Amino acid sequence: MATDLTQNKPGRAIALKLCAVFLFMVMAALIKSVSPHVPPGQAVFFRSFFALPVLVLWLWQRGQLRQGLVPSNLMGHVWRGIFGTSAMGLTFAGLGLLPLPEVTAIGYATPLFAVLFAAIFLGERVRIVRLSAVALGLIGVMIVIAPRLSVGADNVTSAATIGAILVLIASILRAMVQIHVRRLVQTDTTASIVFYFSITASTLGLLTLPLGWATGLDVLAWTAPPAWVIWMLILSGLIGGIAQIMVTASYRFGSASMLAPFDYASMIFASFIGYIAFGELPTGPILIGASLVIAGGVLIIWRERQLGLDRSKSKPNVPPSGTP
Repeated sequence: MATDLTQNKPGRAIALKLCAVFLFMVMAALIKSVSPHVPPGQAVFFRSFFALPVLVLWLWQRGQLRQGLVPSNLMGHVWRGIFGTSAMGLTFAGLGLLPLPEVTAIGYATPLFAVLFAAIFLGERVRIVRLSAVALGLIGVMIVIAPRLSVGADNVTSAATIGAILVLIASILRAMVQIHVRRLVQTDTTASIVFYFSITASTLGLLTLPLGWATGLDVLAWTAPPAWVIWMLILSGLIGGIAQIMVTASYRFGSASMLAPFDYASMIFASFIGYIAFGELPTGPILIGASLVIAGGVLIIWRERQLGLDRSKSKPNVPPSGTP
């Protein structure tokens, strides 16, 4: 069985993480570009199904394919898939209704909700520093979405309002996924978590095929799009799979606390790609709100690191198992 050996190479870790964040933004832009032509469920299927070959090849190359195919907690993977796929579908729907930088800024609420859910569902103690960080971040989120919720404002449309609500719900669901994965990693390998999410997301995406016919809602109905749309969808899956691998690989060369702040580079990438591809620029409220959310997120990261250092000081100084 292959062993995940870690090395302290921060430069490589940061480069991999930044490349992954950039590729995820490219993937989001591809989904946004085809959103007028396909419903979110169809986009979820293509994004997940065509990531599978990349993930399978990666697991096989690392000798972890068997680990990925044999889960210990199958129902845990199912629930992780339901939450994660729902978040993906809602985000894809929001991409069709909102500018890319705005979707990105609202998505920063995920770690804030994760702190609250950790206290509720995992019994973690949340002290004043993290509570203050959560409050600061949520104020930022409200600044971002407030223009979309202001009834009667000239620049507000019902579609954009729905989009903001969908992306915010997606952030809450992703936070639930993070809490669920914290439990899942106690019984299952990273390989199986990555592999089975793609399987369940592909399956759930495919199950949306009859929804348009059953409900009569055109917004849910699968279509036979032009060839270029199909290729865009396939490319989104391949890029998403590569980005997922890069994220996983980055943690082999650097700690989670060191790499976490680089997630916020996505706002730079989203602004650049949004402007080049769609002529979108982040508005004042988006920049102000995103800054507050990022400040809250960085404060949480700092506090988590401090708690981790305190815990490590209270333990015997024994080298970790498997370290050369």
